[in-house]
Parts: sequence; structure tokens; C-alpha cells
Amino acid sequence: MTSWHDHPGDSAADDPVRLLAIRDTPLSVDEVFAAVGDDAAGGTALFVGTVRNHDGGADVDALGYSCHPSAEAELRRVAEKVVAQFPVRALAAVHRVGELAVGDLAVVVAVSCAHRGEAFDACRKLIDDLKREVPIWKHQRFSDGTEEWVGA
Repeated sequence: MTSWHDHPGDSAADDPVRLLAIRDTPLSVDEVFAAVGDDAAGGTALFVGTVRNHDGGADVDALGYSCHPSAEAELRRVAEKVVAQFPVRALAAVHRVGELAVGDLAVVVAVSCAHRGEAFDACRKLIDDLKREVPIWKHQRFSDGTEEWVGA
């Protein structure tokens, strides 16, 4: 039986999960896009999540992200689940923690597959599961002086 990743020239060590990180430094779309480059991929889907200036009708001044010590292991579990469900050639996901300003990149994920439909579907599953399952929490501070934890 052939798995999604049994392709001529591939070795068992050829892990499609190319980049996973939780960082307190600015994220790079170029780094994530480069990480999923693959000659067998005809489609790459990339999602960038940024800090917006509002939430639920309130103006957001700034926010911070924090994470549980298990966050990177959970991120790997989510990534491996996506790789098991879709014919992924390469996958990458990075999330920012620390203090962020409006416009900063909070998360960048990308998936490359042989075809665009698979890439779109796998990328959506990756970001949706990351947001739902990886223990990263957002602390928003609003212009009116109130604050809110999201995902905690």
C-alpha cells in the first residue's frame, strides 16, 4: 500500500513537516513560504493572521500572546494530523508570542500539495485546528481601558 508520501526519490526521513515554531520575534512570510517549497507541489496555500485594530466592536490598542509549555508539542500533533489527512508535500506553521502591535503578524501557516484544492483544504484545516487545539492565548487591551483573554 502506498501512503501519501511514498514518492520516487523520497527517503523515510523526508518529513513533510518542514518548520514549526512558537517565537517571541517577528514572523516572516518569506521564511514560511520558502520552507514549503517542493518541486512536486503544484499548489501552495498560505495564511497570514495579523493583529487587527478592533474586536467585537471595540477598538484594540495592543495585545499579547502567551502559551502553555506544551504548545510546540501540540502544534506538531496538529501538523502531523493534517499530513495524515491530506497529500501534503510540505507544511510549515509559526506563531508569535509576546507583545504585538496592530498590523503585526501573529501566525503564518503554509501547505504545499500536488494540486491547489488539496493545498487550500489542508491549509484551512491546519489554521483552524491550530487555533482550536494549540494552547496559545490572546490578551487584548481595548481603547476604553478594558481587557480580555481569548482562548484561555
